[in-house]
Amino acid sequence: MAGLPDHVRALAELSPVEDLLLAVLREGLPGVPVQTLISLHQQFPLVLVRRDPTWGQWQGDTRFTDAARVVIHTFAPDPDGDEDAAILGEAVRVVLRDAWLKQQVYPRLGHIIRVDMNSAPRRAADWATATGPVQYADLPTGVTRYEAIYDIQIRRPRQRPFPA
Repeated sequence: MAGLPDHVRALAELSPVEDLLLAVLREGLPGVPVQTLISLHQQFPLVLVRRDPTWGQWQGDTRFTDAARVVIHTFAPDPDGDEDAAILGEAVRVVLRDAWLKQQVYPRLGHIIRVDMNSAPRRAADWATATGPVQYADLPTGVTRYEAIYDIQIRRPRQRPFPA
């Protein structure tokens, strides 16, 4: 199978919420991996960004805005895992706030036009307590996870990624 025809691809107005947050957090947290999936042999510390499937908003906005609820997990290893994961969770909040207040534009991804913390960073002992999609039932031994939930609004770039 050859994949989707170009004219079908041209119809998609893809929302780069996760991609934009990856760019924002990678720039703001140099030296800390920021990903959307956990690799088989994951190293920590880690920031994990996941769009929550329980809430999103689209109202046919001609200004190319999009809104999503995003769950951000921060992980840190012992011996100071609890403190480090908490500090990393707070650093994420600061980076998102600053990108919003500066209206920092990321080419082909857009910029954050509003960020609201829905749930402050809090320690979560295992994936059973996660509010969004997860990959594994348990955390690796000696790793602490914090979870925070943000409602994010973005202005997407106006141009479509595929030719019309």
